[in-house]
Amino acid sequence: MGRIGERLSGVATRVGEASSGAPGLVRALANSGLLAPTSPRRLVAAGAAVRHWGVGLAGGVAANAARHPNRPAISDPSGTVSWAELDMRSDAEARALAGIGVGDGSVVGLLCRNHLGFAETTVALGKLGATVLLANTGFAGPQLRDTLAREGAATLVCDPAFTPLVDGAGDLRVVVVDTPGDDTPPPGGVACLGDLAATEPAGRPAAPRSTARVVVLTSGTTGTPKGAGRPQTTGLATGLSILERIPYRHGDTMVVPAPLFHSWGFAHLGLGVLLAGTLVLRPRFDPEETLALIAAHRARVLVAVPVMLARILAVPPEVRRRYDTSSLEVVALSGSALPGGLATAWMDTFGDNLYNLYGSTEVGWASIATPVDLRRDPSTAGRPPRGTTVRILDPDNTEVPTGTTGRIFVGSSLTFDGYTDGRNKQVVDGLMSTGDTGHLNADGLLFVEGRSDEMIVSGGENVFPREVEETIECLDGVVEAAVVGVPDDDFGQRLAALVVVDPAHPHPPAADAVRQGVAATLARFKVPRDVVFTSALPRNPTGKVLRAEVTRIIGRAGDGDGTSPGA
Repeated sequence: MGRIGERLSGVATRVGEASSGAPGLVRALANSGLLAPTSPRRLVAAGAAVRHWGVGLAGGVAANAARHPNRPAISDPSGTVSWAELDMRSDAEARALAGIGVGDGSVVGLLCRNHLGFAETTVALGKLGATVLLANTGFAGPQLRDTLAREGAATLVCDPAFTPLVDGAGDLRVVVVDTPGDDTPPPGGVACLGDLAATEPAGRPAAPRSTARVVVLTSGTTGTPKGAGRPQTTGLATGLSILERIPYRHGDTMVVPAPLFHSWGFAHLGLGVLLAGTLVLRPRFDPEETLALIAAHRARVLVAVPVMLARILAVPPEVRRRYDTSSLEVVALSGSALPGGLATAWMDTFGDNLYNLYGSTEVGWASIATPVDLRRDPSTAGRPPRGTTVRILDPDNTEVPTGTTGRIFVGSSLTFDGYTDGRNKQVVDGLMSTGDTGHLNADGLLFVEGRSDEMIVSGGENVFPREVEETIECLDGVVEAAVVGVPDDDFGQRLAALVVVDPAHPHPPAADAVRQGVAATLARFKVPRDVVFTSALPRNPTGKVLRAEVTRIIGRAGDGDGTSPGA
């Protein structure tokens, strides 16, 4: 197996909760092609790279440069770089960043869209033993500045377009990266990382003393985003933990429109390194362009969030047929709730290639639904991968009977160590709360019913919005819906729905038809009193619905029979 195989096997062993899980993970490695024979010379060089950098993104890139130097690593609108080129370019960037004071233990903010610069900078920071803080490209200036200050970031590496967000940020050092399609010159006094790297001499930087880390920010849909930190090696462990449930293959070409700054997209940067595959990136998601990329690259894997699939399905059939997507065997999905109707519609159109992961930034992956699971029940979140435990607990932290709704707790080696501000999620018997409610059925399938903090109490009755939303989304002419609780003098709260209808539908439902459709399926207290129509639900860059904004739009609309001014 060689040193690389031994080290990967060691990571596989650490992923499982018990030694009995390791053989299955090693089999998954073999089935994926990761343990295929390699020439002794290249294997020795790869082993030396891992010894120098460790098992992380930096070590993985250097090992791939030794084993597959000419294989494409990253493709974006500026071109394609090989693994050898990515290794050399990140070496030069690491030396350039060291020259401006970045080193072991430094915290560096990274604010980039999906392109080569994101990957290069992350690997370069790994080679310095620094912590990379993945900033949300949807941040407003004050939120970005507050987050950088709270996390102790003295340096920000960003796309040129984002530099105005940190005007007046005091002593913050700002460096821009080359961004495809963005020729905006950096402001005075702001250096370009590529220009700095071009002046550096060739050669591998010294190994860092610190373990490189990554801080992923929570989505912040219900409050201020919090930092969740992990070693960069967790990215490889994350990939190994799902190989048994999702048939990724060595050398896969992956089209990745899911944001790299979020845990789901970032995990696939680690997977791309682990699999020595090719990541096809674009700074902005476009549904038709995504189809074109799949066809042009003969991509086997698409990595997305649910709303992206909905937008691809909204492309007219005659346009979709222009692109040959028959190479697509894995559509890996996470980041927000997957409506059951969307899962079925996708598989009916593109084949049974959909794999949906449920989890969170804090707990990693809790469960994975395969195409077989989703055909059986498209609303399921699937089953836990090997080495992961899922339990449903009541308010007294006692496990509930099968089929009973409770709070979802998860245990695995992928759970984080706590927020960077010292707080943590609730932990019971070694299992961490996801913040969601749900139940397990008799077959061991997990069903997520909604966020614990989104439960609506109306007239003493508990309502989870997801059940009502799914019922509305099944109505003819409805695209999607979001349900929230709004203040009510009689009931404390009443249900209100923000609904998106298909503008091309000949008879889209009116507000009364939505209420009647819910009443025909659910209990009376689950029928939304207010129904407001809008052109699109407000979402963050990872596709999660912004419920505070939903509430604001409904309040602004006033009369539930109209169309809101916008979302």
